[in-house]
Amino acid sequence: MTQEAMPPVPSPEALAFRNGMSRLGAAVNIVTTDGPSGRHGLTVSAVCSVTDQPPTLLVCINRKAFAHDAFVENGTVCVNVLSPAHQDLSRAFARFTGEDRFATTEWHTRATGAPVLADAAVAFDCRIVDQQSRGTHSVFFCEVVSTEVAEGEANGLVWFDRAFHPLEPH
Repeated sequence: MTQEAMPPVPSPEALAFRNGMSRLGAAVNIVTTDGPSGRHGLTVSAVCSVTDQPPTLLVCINRKAFAHDAFVENGTVCVNVLSPAHQDLSRAFARFTGEDRFATTEWHTRATGAPVLADAAVAFDCRIVDQQSRGTHSVFFCEVVSTEVAEGEANGLVWFDRAFHPLEPH
């Protein structure tokens, strides 16, 4: 009989860090890719601006994520910034693998060929220009090829204290 290895129990310091990070609000995004390794997407909150000359984003993806290697091999990423209406879509891309997740809503492409969510608050179509590894994650530096901003006022969706929270313009 084989016994599956149990994941290591996090140290008290790691648990404190995780609890602290749950209180650092972050935008909810679906990052997508397409190319030789196929069409894939994940829900990610670890995205931030690096510089505007040239426009560059930083995207962090766990190296054990099912689609991690596809992002590396395809060399493209689209950061689709979500609104409150996308909570169910965010959950689907956080949990499930497979092409069917893309069938639930409308997508198109821009310059890189990565899927762009048609009603995203904003979509940043990027080429991955550098990658660093740190701990469990890869840190991708993504040069923005094009930016698609939704018309009109946009609402935002953030993850804070392990729950979704809508943001509305005031």
